[in-house]
Amino acid sequence: MARSLQAVIFLTTALCFFYLHTSVRAEARFFVEGQVYCDTCRIQFVTRVSEFLPGAKVRLECRDRDGGRLTYSIEGETDQSGSYKLPVEGEHEEEVCEVRLIKSPRPDCSEISQGAFARRSARISLASNNGIASKDRLANPLGFLKTDSLSDCPEVLKEIGILPTGLI
Repeated sequence: MARSLQAVIFLTTALCFFYLHTSVRAEARFFVEGQVYCDTCRIQFVTRVSEFLPGAKVRLECRDRDGGRLTYSIEGETDQSGSYKLPVEGEHEEEVCEVRLIKSPRPDCSEISQGAFARRSARISLASNNGIASKDRLANPLGFLKTDSLSDCPEVLKEIGILPTGLI
């Protein structure tokens, strides 16, 4: 009886170590999700008059923190709702990873802001040991600027308290 108990304990311990070993060595897989919009007011955030862009192209790039060498890259395209989901293989703990706009499907909304405070990319963490339990990573929305702002924009900005009443 004691020998069979020892065998069960040994087998259980061996299985636990095997499981731990394989789960640590398993290659990580993440999904980076986000949206691309047409910034119809040219203010670099989503408003009620923003339009999400189907068919926009984005690229996820990961680079070495030290030298900036490209270590990983994948491109994707938004669906009918302006959303994308990029599968990412591997851990990128020691890298800086960002989603960037590549190409707009609309000629009237294709400018990428070059301003001093512009958000040209959305930084994302692609590591398992950062406190995020899910394998899904949500990137901030990215927007192409519309060539000319909509006529509704001053009213929209007033609604959210950005423009003083006397300027409209």
